Amino acid sequence: MNPTTAAAAIQAQNQLKEWALKKRKEAKRFTPAIYSEDLRRQFWLISLDGTPEDANELRQLSKLQNEIESLYSTGKACRDENGNEACHPLEPDLEHIFATSRDYNELQWAWLGFRDAVGPAMREKFARLVELKNSGAREHGFGNFWERLEAPFEIENLLDVANDLWTQIRPLYIQLHAYVRRKLATFYGEDKVSTTGPIPAHLLGNIWAKWWGNIYDLVAPYPDQPDMNVTSVLLQKGYDPLRMFKTAEEFFTSLGLRELPEVFWEKSMIVRPENREVSCHPTSWDFYHHSDVRVKMCTEVNREFLGTIHHELGHIQYFLQYEDQPMLYRDGANPGFHEAVGDTVALSAMTPAHLRTVGLLEDWPDTHESDINFLLRVALDKIPALAMHLMIDTWQSRVFSGEITPDEYNREWWKLRLEYQGLSPPAQRTEEDFDAGSKFHIVYGFAMMRYFVSYIVQFHFHEALCREAGYLQGPLHRCDIYGSSDAGERLREMLRMGNSQPWPEAMRTMTGQNKMVTSAILEYFQPLMEWLKEQNKKESLGW
Repeated sequence: MNPTTAAAAIQAQNQLKEWALKKRKEAKRFTPAIYSEDLRRQFWLISLDGTPEDANELRQLSKLQNEIESLYSTGKACRDENGNEACHPLEPDLEHIFATSRDYNELQWAWLGFRDAVGPAMREKFARLVELKNSGAREHGFGNFWERLEAPFEIENLLDVANDLWTQIRPLYIQLHAYVRRKLATFYGEDKVSTTGPIPAHLLGNIWAKWWGNIYDLVAPYPDQPDMNVTSVLLQKGYDPLRMFKTAEEFFTSLGLRELPEVFWEKSMIVRPENREVSCHPTSWDFYHHSDVRVKMCTEVNREFLGTIHHELGHIQYFLQYEDQPMLYRDGANPGFHEAVGDTVALSAMTPAHLRTVGLLEDWPDTHESDINFLLRVALDKIPALAMHLMIDTWQSRVFSGEITPDEYNREWWKLRLEYQGLSPPAQRTEEDFDAGSKFHIVYGFAMMRYFVSYIVQFHFHEALCREAGYLQGPLHRCDIYGSSDAGERLREMLRMGNSQPWPEAMRTMTGQNKMVTSAILEYFQPLMEWLKEQNKKESLGW
């Protein structure tokens, strides 16, 4: 996306905000009870804003937000390399270090370096931002800004509901945590990793310890079995980012969904530009005009990015399917649904069976051992992420409610990381630090519940689509809906609804049920759960 296009997009967003503010003020003059349910829903959607109406506060908020985002996006970890200071940005340098390094001290340096570069400088700014966001939210009838963030989910007591769901999944996390902890202790030594306590947060293959898949080589259940060599096959066969996108697109079209429009290929940013600095965090864009949909990401040729492409194209398909809805309904049934679509497809597209079908996996035996290897790979990314999503939003809710005050931001952050994730910092942290500021979604003001909900419902969606595709027997983790027009029609029916009805109706359309349940995710990982219990018989569970 070139700078001119980006500027136009920002201008359009600002115009939309002005329009929404005008409509909110108009909506306050009406008595919703005398209007149709559909019109009342549109009035309600218009009112979901927390922007301060006071011009001075709005200027302060915008200025602080820009300063905080700049601190995050320009943050670098620096060190001496061959007599010269070398500074490494988060993307791609530090991410690559966490994905590939097995040097305890290097990982500690990278973990501390990025947080020290961004956290302390934004701490006071963030505290003031909380005040301004709360002020704006209260002007629009919310108790605080967290209430504004949770409103689009249309779930009363959202965190209570999420905690109830997590309670059902937590036993799997406890088993996974104990197994990974033992493997890390074996590799790094028990002087660095206790076999009874929390895991040091810098050793899990990701700068936030959100996804643990990058340390699969250290924890593989059956390392003598053939590996999922997707990255090497992609490289051997000469794949480039464009071909990876075409491969992912073909899965969606095999279900009867839409081909990507020409504007997507013309105006998306698929690779890192050579002539300017950009944020590489993958995002999808709907420009609300003649199927103008795009992605912005710096694609690399590997297995992880192939999965990310399916995720982003899920957003794109949602945009395309609901584009005939009124403007206010052109959104996901709730924020978690939008995140779930591409991941639901990826649960089929990234199975060993499908990867073999498209020639991207070699030497994969059809055995119990290979099944456990595959399931552990998936679990390393899905299950720890659920814990972190819930932990972050618990922290955010308490910050915006005032339960956590600025003088205890970091202490409470680490109390929650220990409680939910069983993780500890690699070095002592104090209130001079602000480790929450190292997370993109806190800096940019997102509710992580969108991902928590997604990680729950995508397995439920997968189960429903497998059933629609005629997969009535066999392990859920082996199902591949590729080529099923029946599954595609079921998915398309839900996507076309957009946000025109409360999400339980969209859930009913997709699954036949109107609530979130954990039965599908637990069924998916049941073989792994039984295997982990056996491996952990002599381990101390918990921390």
